[in-house]
Formats: sequence, C-alpha cells, structure tokens
Amino acid sequence: MLTLGIDIGSTTSKVVVLDAVGEVVESKIIPTGASPASTGEALIAEFSGKHSIAKVYSTGYGRSLIACADKSLTEITCHAVGVNYLHPTAIGVIDIGGQDSKAIHLAPDGSVLDFAMNDKCAAGTGSFLDNIARKFDISYPAMLEYYEHSDKRVNINSTCVVFAESEIIGLLANGESMENIFKGVLRAIAMRINRLYSQVKLSASTEIYFTGGVAQNAAIQKALCEELKADITVDPYAQLMGALGAAVLARRDL
Repeated sequence: MLTLGIDIGSTTSKVVVLDAVGEVVESKIIPTGASPASTGEALIAEFSGKHSIAKVYSTGYGRSLIACADKSLTEITCHAVGVNYLHPTAIGVIDIGGQDSKAIHLAPDGSVLDFAMNDKCAAGTGSFLDNIARKFDISYPAMLEYYEHSDKRVNINSTCVVFAESEIIGLLANGESMENIFKGVLRAIAMRINRLYSQVKLSASTEIYFTGGVAQNAAIQKALCEELKADITVDPYAQLMGALGAAVLARRDL
C-alpha cells in the first residue's frame, strides 16, 4: 500500500512515494514548466506505472490542478507534517518557495499552531533571488563566497525586484563591492523572513528547520541564522518536504 505526495510549485514539482511502513521508496524533482497540470499528471502517471499507488495527495500552488489526486492540501499543512515526521521535536519551520515565504509554528503533534505568509510581493522569495542572480550573473555558491568575504554591511532598501536591481546598479556605480552588495541583498531577505517569524511568536531557542527550494542556498541559511540569532537546520529532504508531508497524510488516511 504505497502513497504518493506531489507538490506542484511555481518553479519545481516534487514527488515522494512512501511504502507501508513509511519509508521513502522513491522521489523526484523536475521543473514545473508552463503547464503545471500537465507536469503533475505526467509525474503521477510515471510513478503509477512503476508502483501500485493506493492514494495520491497534492499540495503546492498548483495542487487544485491535479484532477486525479484524491485530496489537495495547503503547503503550510504539508511542510509542517513533513518536518514533524522527520523531526518530532521541531517547533519552527521557515519555508521559502518560488513565489512566497512562510514562517510556521508547530504543535508537538505536527499540527499548525500559527503561521505568517508573504504572498503579495516577490521580495524574500526564490524568484526574487533568482532574478537578482541572473541579472548580475552570480551563482548560488558564489553568493556564499561573497557573503563571507563582505567587509561592510550595505542596506538594500527596495523590496521590489525592479527597484532592487536599480539600487544595486547605483551602488556598483558608486564603487561598492559585489561582496558587500550581495550580503546586503541576502540580509534584506533575511530581515523580511524575521518579521514573519516574529509574527508567529517563535524564539531563537526554537528548533527551526528551513524548507523549500531556497533552502539549498547556503548563503541564505547563513543570513537567516545571523538575522534570527538562531540555529537553522536544512534537512536533506528540504526541497521535498511538502511532497513528503502530503504522502504522510495520504498514508494516515489509508
């Protein structure tokens, strides 16, 4: 009796398959592309062809587009359940996806006590970071190098990616180093996340897990640790956490 969780994100789509004892049988991450529904249906067909799937639960921004799913769930619920499944003592979750950012306060059983979400502006999300990286031809590993070699804090005040680009160009024209500028960009994102985190009344001593695709960026993790003055852990399943949570909930409903 296998269950499948599928997370249709704005940038990538993720699948996790669990077996009868709750072990991960297989997982996959692919670009979502222009048609989230087609991508999701193709992924489910691929895994259904290899495994006998008893239930399919969907999550992510495109969850409602997956017609063959038995149930759709919010990514907040699924990330909370996924983190709790792997780390039962976790209390805090920071999830940064392509289009939104979230801070989640967990109950001991993995249910959501409170959450705060930034979904009205791209600033502080994966798309914001990707746009800046492409514009200035900076890779994620290079961001960490820049962050660690910065010798001055530069404030990036703009929260819109277009204005942030203009602000960065202006700083470069004034002779500011790329190291200092990118540390400023990363700290600006971390400050926005910290405001979300403060809204859900979590302390720095909380056991915090960082999920979503942006969790793969070590520079953002470092900026968050410094801004929140807390230890923030990135699990190997960070990008798959929503799909994992969906698969776990499907298994519980068998």
